[in-house]
Amino acid sequence: MNAIANAMVGLVGLLHVYILVLEMFLWTRPLGLRIFRNSIEKATDSAVLAANQGLYNGFLAAGLFWGLAQGDPGFGFKVKTFFLLCVIVAGIYGAATVSRRILFVQAAPAAVALLLLWLA
Repeated sequence: MNAIANAMVGLVGLLHVYILVLEMFLWTRPLGLRIFRNSIEKATDSAVLAANQGLYNGFLAAGLFWGLAQGDPGFGFKVKTFFLLCVIVAGIYGAATVSRRILFVQAAPAAVALLLLWLA
């Protein structure tokens, strides 16, 4: 069960690396425009803000990977719990302020990972 929980934490971390790439490097490219449903004008105007968001998503990913890399299981559990809760809060806020899709794309996978982590 611990391996499944850690795999899900890793998937959430990879999701946030993907979000980092989308927001920092692909925001004004066709893929970024399509995923975030932006016009080129809106994307160009908000590119600096998106890059900043992407950097924060990178910090979330780094925290999850740091938790996975811990040799002390107790400390690793605390690190993973903290960063998964951060992802969930960010997802809920994003769903409330930007798009409900964020609840399912960001918060739900983190909630599943957190539940699996606690059950392990």
